[in-house]
Amino acid sequence: MARSLFIFITVALLLISRSYAGVPTAQPTWSELNPQQQQALAPLSGEWGAMENFRRKKWLVIADHYPTMKPEEQQRVQRNMKDWAALTPEERRVAREKYMALRRAPPEKREAVKQKWQEYDKLSDGEKLKLKQAARKRKITDPASKSRPLPLQPKPVTPISPAPNTLAAPATP
Repeated sequence: MARSLFIFITVALLLISRSYAGVPTAQPTWSELNPQQQQALAPLSGEWGAMENFRRKKWLVIADHYPTMKPEEQQRVQRNMKDWAALTPEERRVAREKYMALRRAPPEKREAVKQKWQEYDKLSDGEKLKLKQAARKRKITDPASKSRPLPLQPKPVTPISPAPNTLAAPATP
C-alpha cells in the first residue's frame, strides 16, 4: 500500500514537472529582446530590469502587436509608454486602481468617462496644458487627495516621570 502511494506521488510529480518544463520562469532581459521589441519598448528600457516578470510579459504582448499598428497608433503607444515610465510607483498604483474601478463600473459610467476623454482629446495643446497644471495644483494643495499619501505626523512625545529609585538603601529605623 505504502509503496503504491509512493509510486503514485512520484509519477504525479514527474508529470507536473514535465508540464512546467516548457514554461519560462523569467522574462527576457533587455539585451535578450530582439531589435524590433527593443524599438517598440524603448521608453521602458531604463526600468526593464527592475520590472516584475508578469508586467514584462504584458509589455511583450504589446511589442508583438506593435509592427501591425498604424503609425498614429505606434506614436500613441510610445507616448503612453513614456508617460507611464515617468510616473512614480504610487502614481502607477493609483492609475491601476482607477482602471480596475472603471472596468467594474456600470456601462453608463464608462460611456460618460469615454465621452469626457473624447472632449478632452478635442482640446488644443495649450488648453490641455492648463488643465494639467490646474490638476497638479489641486493635487498638491488638496490634503484629501487619494492619489498622494499624506506624510506621517510624528506623535507628540510625552515626558515620562522618573521611576522611584527602588535600588536605594532602605531607610534605617
